[in-house]
Amino acid sequence: MRQLNKSAIAVGVAHLCWLSAAFAQEPAPAAPQVVTVTGQRAALDSAQQLKKNSDEVVDSIVAEDIGKLPDKSITEVLQRIPGVTIDRTMSRADPEHFSVEGSGVSIRGLSWVRSELNGRDSFSSTGGRALNFEDVPPELMAGIDVYKNPSAEQIEGGISGLVNLRTALPFDIKGQRISGSIEGTYSELKKGKARPAGSLLYSNRWQTGIGEFGALVNFASSRSVTRTDAFQVEPYYPVAGAEPGRTVWIPKGAQWRTLDFDRKRQGTYGALQWKKDNTLKSHLTWFRSKYDMRWDENALFSAEGTPTNLRVSNGVYDANGAFLSGTITNPTAGSIEYANNARTATRDSVTTDIAWNVEWKPATNWTFTSDFQHVKARSEGFDSTVALGTLMPELNLDVTGSLPRITFSPAQAAAMSDPNNFFWAFSQEHLDRSVAEQKAWKGDVKYDFDHPVLRDLRIGVRLTDRDAKTIVSNPDYHWVGISQRWMMPWQINNLAYLSDPRFQAPTTVNQFNNFFNGDASVPAIIFPAASVTAGFPASYSQLHSFHDILCAEAGNSCTPWTPAAFGEANPSGDNEQSEKTKAAYAQLRFAFDDLRFPVDGNVGLRYVKTDSDSYGYTVYNSTFVVPPGGTTGLPVPVIAPFAGRDDYRNSYHNWLPSLNLRLKASDELQFRFAIGKGMSRPNFDQLQAYTTLSQNVTSTTTGTGAGQVTNVTSIGHVGEAKGNALLRPITSRNIDLTAEWYFAKAGSLTVGLFDKRLRDIIIKQSSFYQLTDSAGRAIDFNVSTPVNGARGSARGVEVAYQQYFDRLPGWLAGFGVQANYTHVKTKRDLYNPVFSPWCTAGNNAANLNLNLNGCDTDGRTFGDLPLEYMSRNSYNLALLYDRGPWSARLAWSWRSKSLLGNNNNGTNGTNGVDSNPDSPTFGQNVVAWGLPIWADDYGQLDGGVSYKFNDNYRIDFQAQNLTDAKYKQIMTHHIGDKGRAWFVTGPRYSVRLGVSF
Repeated sequence: MRQLNKSAIAVGVAHLCWLSAAFAQEPAPAAPQVVTVTGQRAALDSAQQLKKNSDEVVDSIVAEDIGKLPDKSITEVLQRIPGVTIDRTMSRADPEHFSVEGSGVSIRGLSWVRSELNGRDSFSSTGGRALNFEDVPPELMAGIDVYKNPSAEQIEGGISGLVNLRTALPFDIKGQRISGSIEGTYSELKKGKARPAGSLLYSNRWQTGIGEFGALVNFASSRSVTRTDAFQVEPYYPVAGAEPGRTVWIPKGAQWRTLDFDRKRQGTYGALQWKKDNTLKSHLTWFRSKYDMRWDENALFSAEGTPTNLRVSNGVYDANGAFLSGTITNPTAGSIEYANNARTATRDSVTTDIAWNVEWKPATNWTFTSDFQHVKARSEGFDSTVALGTLMPELNLDVTGSLPRITFSPAQAAAMSDPNNFFWAFSQEHLDRSVAEQKAWKGDVKYDFDHPVLRDLRIGVRLTDRDAKTIVSNPDYHWVGISQRWMMPWQINNLAYLSDPRFQAPTTVNQFNNFFNGDASVPAIIFPAASVTAGFPASYSQLHSFHDILCAEAGNSCTPWTPAAFGEANPSGDNEQSEKTKAAYAQLRFAFDDLRFPVDGNVGLRYVKTDSDSYGYTVYNSTFVVPPGGTTGLPVPVIAPFAGRDDYRNSYHNWLPSLNLRLKASDELQFRFAIGKGMSRPNFDQLQAYTTLSQNVTSTTTGTGAGQVTNVTSIGHVGEAKGNALLRPITSRNIDLTAEWYFAKAGSLTVGLFDKRLRDIIIKQSSFYQLTDSAGRAIDFNVSTPVNGARGSARGVEVAYQQYFDRLPGWLAGFGVQANYTHVKTKRDLYNPVFSPWCTAGNNAANLNLNLNGCDTDGRTFGDLPLEYMSRNSYNLALLYDRGPWSARLAWSWRSKSLLGNNNNGTNGTNGVDSNPDSPTFGQNVVAWGLPIWADDYGQLDGGVSYKFNDNYRIDFQAQNLTDAKYKQIMTHHIGDKGRAWFVTGPRYSVRLGVSF
């Protein structure tokens, strides 16, 4: 840290020396350059000119006016760009929750996206290297650029592409500008009051005796309150004998949920700009984005432990024997167990960016630039789930329609809201806190040639020093049962029913009003109150005291509940990373203007050296408790719990050449060819030096109290490394070929072919870690760890077209159209393939066949899965109107099916049927399984109308999801793809009044 501070001071002194030396130069002043963008058509034309005149392959979106991008979020803006798709789930690690405004961004089917703010590094602190774009207020943006094949002078890190968010500077605006807006948004599904939003901008510039000064301040604040309703169908299991003479596939259950989302987003941006004359200028910017979120969910889940005990009456099946409709029961247990989950999640994130830039031209052909940046990001999250349990006698289900249909008799519906039918089931908490900080300095020199071919030579260096620290609770997601049927009779004799006055805690009844916008009807259900989920740890202590009462009642002594260790109480949960980079580049720009078809371009080479340090732990905690009656069967090794510190150092370097060529067939038609090499460093969560080891004991227990006898049938020693501090970056070789026809203002047709060859893709493979038990025996743990273990490719085509039909008569001349289409195909090949046709026990990270290939509930492997989050086809189609004071847009965005993940929570387990005829456990429910989960084809229609009263006042109306689109997820079985989940959020409408002077 001391060295870092010295470096920062030295950079600041160099900055001031540069400024002082440059101040002595006094050539003749020049008129300031002014950029004014107003109106939808002008914005499209401005973006078109950026694409046409760029040295690289780039697509842009420019705000109609400062701070007025065409959508409600950065992610929604990005999805309009050719080759860009966005996720529709809140997190890639959790596909069970929908994101109304979209989340993760992929470019050309790949998720290794680099993010920048005004050409500088920008990131969130949640373990990745890119911004969470949904955290950034779009009202602060002047434009967005997506570079598909960056050149040597651009910062390394984006294999799939580079997203640069641009804010305005004072000199971009002519004279004084005061503008503001106030906006209200209404959600049709959520109902309630319209939620306010607003923005305010002030900019001005002044001539003084020492040059021209400019100042700009911009503030934006918004609140988004939405609701998401969902149906889910559980995975299907093969059940032999459920129908005479054949095996049929029956879903474990079906359920519904609703989630209320509340987000507050604030952004502040300030810029100071100074220009002495044409030889010297400088600007200072300050950017801060704050994001506060809370969501509360009520969800019903099937907790059926032995799905092969299910039976169906009045069953209807498809040709593969898969359930279509009928009444599902469990004659063995007498009922089907469900869990009523109440969940509260919060997150508070802040990113602050300060940058200082100086440009000095001591002579007409020399330009020196110095750029210093400090960026700091922090985030804190809390996730709490508390569940009630209930026993349902039967489930009437029909999955033949566009939505699952779950029906209840009046008596069954009444039972769902009767407290006497529910018991306290479990709790689960998760906490995390992270902070990341980076200081960066970049110095560039440009020499302009007076030569018929050579244009300029650019040379530069860049130094960064970045620290990142993440703390998570241990256990990460701390699940603890309160009263469960599997605890009976060896631990407790009864369940903690709400009807018992000893087990009282706040509950609520969710009526599920306006469910699926009235398209579906479900009964009211009792859930734990939000005060219980948000009241951690006090509320958790109360709930687990119920378990202690039941333990004492059964004559047992149970371990009291303790919260997951966090912060100072959990040093082993720390992930500390330190990374320093040094980069240097040289780039030559040239032009052969005298050729019949002029050619220009650039060729360059970038060298990058990366040095990193990681600090973490290896942790072992035993979860097996020897019962009072001891054990029989296999002997259980006794290994003392421990947490050992592990420190690692990693270093690597990369050479990144690039070539960009442009051929001008005419003033309107041009062709580009680009080839280069890119790199993407591992995310910081992938570098975490944290390994957890566990001893998994399978046993059966009979008897109670001192008479308990536990027979141990199997023992597994496994582990998982959350990261690998010695990972190398993913690298790529990129080729682009484009044809671009600019036939009018805001009128163009472009076609692009691309090919990316990837190396060292990060996957998980096995390694071994050894511990010694109390008897001195060496115990081998099979540990999965991230490695650079695969190669791959992404290739495809992009087509984009836009035009206004000016030759139409009268008011029809205001109509236009904008459209783009992307086709991409990806492939991944493991360096060391892992495939077995049959699945085995052990749903853990060490089961690579399960995690990489997926396993069905009948024990068969899938394999041949594509890269995640990639849609083979995507397109955008927008009908535009811009004439006089009126401006309008109706935009449809669509993407095809994409893989969300494999072996995800909710679609995995350990009770699959072993169908391997050569297995000693053939026919038993012992196989670990995890299904591939896909997002089905999804399209959404958005629109907007704007009316400009005069130069000072305008009103905008926007609508999102006009068609009330349903987002569907699919789970893959060998009997075919089956519907897993259906989400709706309903249309949203907003009205915005803008004022500008």
